Amino acid sequence: MNYFKEFIIIDDDAINNKLCRKVIEKTYPEKGIADFLDPQEGFDYLVSTYSKTDDTTIGILLLDISMPVMNAWEFLDLFERLDPDIKKKIKIHILSSSVNKEDMARAQSNKNVEYYLIKPLTRESIRLIVHVLGKRLEMSNA
Repeated sequence: MNYFKEFIIIDDDAINNKLCRKVIEKTYPEKGIADFLDPQEGFDYLVSTYSKTDDTTIGILLLDISMPVMNAWEFLDLFERLDPDIKKKIKIHILSSSVNKEDMARAQSNKNVEYYLIKPLTRESIRLIVHVLGKRLEMSNA
């Protein structure tokens, strides 16, 4: 499982971030976790960390939709403008409490979003994300 190096959580809810951190630590204790309450700080982290051309490992991003400073859609608009070499190293998953079908459809129609997950994060859902990522990478390298 060396194809990804860390999980990044961007959510303005500190309790959710802590919960996600606990689930990830129990499921993948060897992986790094970076969490941000401020989406701009999270975005800046992605740019600075994943712009290093010698590093090809992937980051798994869990992104909330409803945040006061910058919502997920605004974040995704910024993300779309990034260099393709950075974008390919980050796999975005919406993690939201919203069960709004419009939110789900909007996320599914965004080419940079892998999955739409409903909170709370579970060990099963995080394992599924990692499993599917591994399978996709195997297929693209075959």
